[in-house]
Amino acid sequence: MEYSKIVEIVAPCGLDCARCLAYENGEIQGHSRILADLLGPTFTHHAERFAAFDPVFANYAAFREFLNFLARGTCRTCRKGQCLFQDCRVRSCVTGKGVDFCFQCGEFPCETCGLPARLEAIWRRSNELMKELGVEEYYRTIMERARYP
Repeated sequence: MEYSKIVEIVAPCGLDCARCLAYENGEIQGHSRILADLLGPTFTHHAERFAAFDPVFANYAAFREFLNFLARGTCRTCRKGQCLFQDCRVRSCVTGKGVDFCFQCGEFPCETCGLPARLEAIWRRSNELMKELGVEEYYRTIMERARYP
């Protein structure tokens, strides 16, 4: 995939937006919408009956609520909207510095990302890997692993 397309779907921090469960045009959103449509709006009644045969169907209401959430896909990526993590300062920083990713800034790594500790570690590791491999190879690498390892 070419660099300009990668910039559209990989956040400045290195997270893969395209495969995020909240991404509005992602596979998770698309598959969730298909599954919700296939089950239809009245499957709740069937699930109640099926619970007599398998107790797992008693959880259908909670499953459907989660499925509907996934099918909405409310995030457009931080480059086009707002980061889901309210304290994240990565997007505003890279925009101010005129770069696409943190590793392209002469001050990386810095202490200004504003991410929770776990995501900060991913941010550092991702940007170090992009710097080492290049953005295109980094993208190929992340496409080969689970989005939520």
